[in-house]
Amino acid sequence: MQRVKAVLKARHSFQRLGILSHQRCLSAQPNYALYDDFEDQVLVEGRAKSRAAILNRPSALNALTASMAARLKRLYESWEENPDIGFVLMKGNGRAFCSGVDTVALHRLLNEETQLGFHPDAGASFYLSRLPGYLGEYLALTGDKLNGVEMIACGLATHYCLNARLAWIEERLGNLMNDDPAVIDSSLAQYGDLVYPDRSSILRRIDTIDKCFSHDTVEEIIDSLENEAAGAYDDWCKTVLRKMKEASPLSLKVTLRSIREGRFQSLDQCLAREYRISLAWISKSVSNDFTEGVRARLVDKDFAPKWYPASLEEVSKDMVEYYFTPLGELEPELVLPTSLREPYI
Repeated sequence: MQRVKAVLKARHSFQRLGILSHQRCLSAQPNYALYDDFEDQVLVEGRAKSRAAILNRPSALNALTASMAARLKRLYESWEENPDIGFVLMKGNGRAFCSGVDTVALHRLLNEETQLGFHPDAGASFYLSRLPGYLGEYLALTGDKLNGVEMIACGLATHYCLNARLAWIEERLGNLMNDDPAVIDSSLAQYGDLVYPDRSSILRRIDTIDKCFSHDTVEEIIDSLENEAAGAYDDWCKTVLRKMKEASPLSLKVTLRSIREGRFQSLDQCLAREYRISLAWISKSVSNDFTEGVRARLVDKDFAPKWYPASLEEVSKDMVEYYFTPLGELEPELVLPTSLREPYI
């Protein structure tokens, strides 16, 4: 029980990191340093009006641990309360900014027993559901990723610049004496590049994505993809089908419902629902798919997860409903401080 409680606290910390003040601006970038000190996994740099939090686990692609999340929470709360700090930058040492939660560590904490059998969390049901058409459903159900240029085109990012200019941007922002969003936007625009998705971009297939992923159920989506694959001249539909058929059937159904609900909810409502879903996965009350997925893909690496239920047909409505059921008295719902500040998006 202590292990489970530790996990719940960790996930609570992870979720709270997504809330920004209306008067604070956040930027994220990779930092190409070689320092690798596991005793200090979140470093801090400061200037007159700004602070930088540096994720410092380059050998693990800066995957977040519970201790890192707790330290970030303390740092951001202290900076939020400091009226002299108007700008916060987060970056990562090494070749990656952050690969997300350290799922291997979480798996071990839970006792060794989509692709990992989980669901898109950390606010994903909010921002994916607001992408053009049904692109969010496609990304959530297949695990595909957008590159920087595609993020600009979709509205997930505001500015695109080459790696060589990142140091200049950090220098410029660090010297700003106010946190006016217009001033920050102008400063970023000076170093930005005008970019467009190339011919290989997934955005070029948005019509097909909308046609297939607009259906109400996972089964209907797969049927539509199979119909498209039958008359297609390339293997794209077949590749998408393979990814979906390799994923946890239960996870696919939970994920689709989560994205659809996210279309009509605020960010704090999405985070609270995702927290509820995460606890249901961790509890293993319905399925062991999360730990089975981590075992198969990240621990043993046999890439042969044994999902339960094993097929979409075996996933009942009651199973899916369990993940969206309000928490009981023993585990309170996630309540975010929206009365103090609203997310600035």
